[in-house]
Amino acid sequence: MPTRTVALASAVGLHARPAALLTTAVNESGLDVTLALGAGQPVDAGSILEVMTLGAGHGDLVTVSAEGAGADAVLDGLVALLTRDLDAE
Repeated sequence: MPTRTVALASAVGLHARPAALLTTAVNESGLDVTLALGAGQPVDAGSILEVMTLGAGHGDLVTVSAEGAGADAVLDGLVALLTRDLDAE
């Protein structure tokens, strides 16, 4: 399963707006995607509640994993999303 590790760029981490943008992108991909904070347990990246329960803040390292056809391209897009300050847009 392909994975990427990225530092979160959003000023306040994965709170409501950035989490919603992430989960929307995940759900539009049609793939099973997980997100883990540091060495923690991965959660369903398509669930806004699960993503927000991670408590991931600005600069925290998260690992995104995806399974299925086109997983590398989906991960590249999610990394591009997470490396932007989604609160400033």
